[in-house]
Amino acid sequence: MKMFCRWFRSLEKRMEGELKPELKEKVSNIFQDFLTRITKLEELAGIGSRLLNGYQQALEFLRRPPIDETSQLIKNIIKANETKRVKSYIEAGCINVHDSIQNTNKLHTCLLGLHNHLSKAKSLLNELEHLLEDLSGAIQTANGCLPPLKNEDCGDQLYQQITTDQSSFELGELEMTNYAVLMGIIYSMVKQDYVMQERIVNSLNLKSLSGELESYCVMWSLRPFIMDEVMHHAWRLIP
Repeated sequence: MKMFCRWFRSLEKRMEGELKPELKEKVSNIFQDFLTRITKLEELAGIGSRLLNGYQQALEFLRRPPIDETSQLIKNIIKANETKRVKSYIEAGCINVHDSIQNTNKLHTCLLGLHNHLSKAKSLLNELEHLLEDLSGAIQTANGCLPPLKNEDCGDQLYQQITTDQSSFELGELEMTNYAVLMGIIYSMVKQDYVMQERIVNSLNLKSLSGELESYCVMWSLRPFIMDEVMHHAWRLIP
């Protein structure tokens, strides 16, 4: 990791003043295309969150416990309204057949939607990776070797360097290597977010515990691998 970071600082110095306007424009276009796909991933994450919540709600409804008939209050209410319909409802486990069918269908629809979400997210991740390769290739052509831009171990340190070094992080004046590393950091974040979502979806089943489902929903909505500061910095670089 230290070797990679030293190499990055060395290359950054060599690139100062050496980039042609055509390369700067190409890097800027790639960066904008990259963030466009990040936006699509953000939208997908929101849709996925709603689907996961829908799955949780449907499953919790289907396994909702019956009315506690040992309660004296409940006994009095049932006795005061002991119609044939009420008796049938209680015997059926206090679940309306229509509601049961509706929630079973919802469970199936949400699960299919979540798997479709993973497929779309994976496709966008592949596109992000191709954009990283395009950027790496462009800089390699002009300046020689560039290390992998998806190095997760060095991400936090490089992000700290980029965001604290105001001389190289002025809007519109960011060095091309910093653009490249920033894209690498963002890719690393969304990739980890996707892996978390994939594990959640693949673990869903009718035996999933209520506590597990609640934790899954919270983690999905929190998106712990996404650093908002990084995303804000990235969007501020768009003209």
